[in-house]
Amino acid sequence: MPIWIQAGLWGVLAGGALVLGALVAWFVSVPRAVVAGVMAFGAGVLISALAYDLVAEAESKGGLTPTLVGFLGGAAVYVAANVALAAKGARHRKRAGDQQPSEDEQSGSGTAIAIGALLDGVPESIVLGLTLLAGHGVGLSVLAAVFISNLPEGLSSAAGMKRAGRSARHVFGVWCGIAVISGVAGALGVLLLGGAPAAVVAAITAVAAGAILAMVADTMLPEAFEKAHLYAGFVATIGFALSFALEKLG
Repeated sequence: MPIWIQAGLWGVLAGGALVLGALVAWFVSVPRAVVAGVMAFGAGVLISALAYDLVAEAESKGGLTPTLVGFLGGAAVYVAANVALAAKGARHRKRAGDQQPSEDEQSGSGTAIAIGALLDGVPESIVLGLTLLAGHGVGLSVLAAVFISNLPEGLSSAAGMKRAGRSARHVFGVWCGIAVISGVAGALGVLLLGGAPAAVVAAITAVAAGAILAMVADTMLPEAFEKAHLYAGFVATIGFALSFALEKLG
């Protein structure tokens, strides 16, 4: 099977965790403290994957300068886009409570939330696809990190959407669409960067990694801390430690 198709399928699988989380939130009333705990755990797993599987790998193959420039650039682009979307009503897109505005309260907020979720998910799928370019199969630690972090993201955000009065068609249309686009992003990453110089692949990987870290700090950790409070840091540390151990043992 061509690598780009594999990348697309892995991207859909990882994005499918968003749909799974949304299904749970729609039909089951999950305590927000539980969602916060899983969110904190997922954030820790994702940070570990960023540090050891993405940034360190990018630096070893492409050098320090392309990695740092890409990493900081990715974070800057994400934050700029996130600020713009927040002004349109997507600030609390990952919140499970009543923070998300309804369409009546802020026109266009539904579209902004959907675009914001896309902004969060695409970089993850791109780096997932890029792990295949090394020729050793998909990066399992990266896949696990993205899947584990996507599950509470979908759960929390869908719960907030439901509280804001959005329909099932809107909620599941958003998450299913993002799962498909995640697959496309993973496939395109491989198609466009296959055979590219190591420095270019390193820079793109670092761009995506910077965007992901900014997303974790801006959206995942605030939701986790709001309900898990002082336990959020410890749970995130557990997630980091587990991901690190799996990466070293695998």
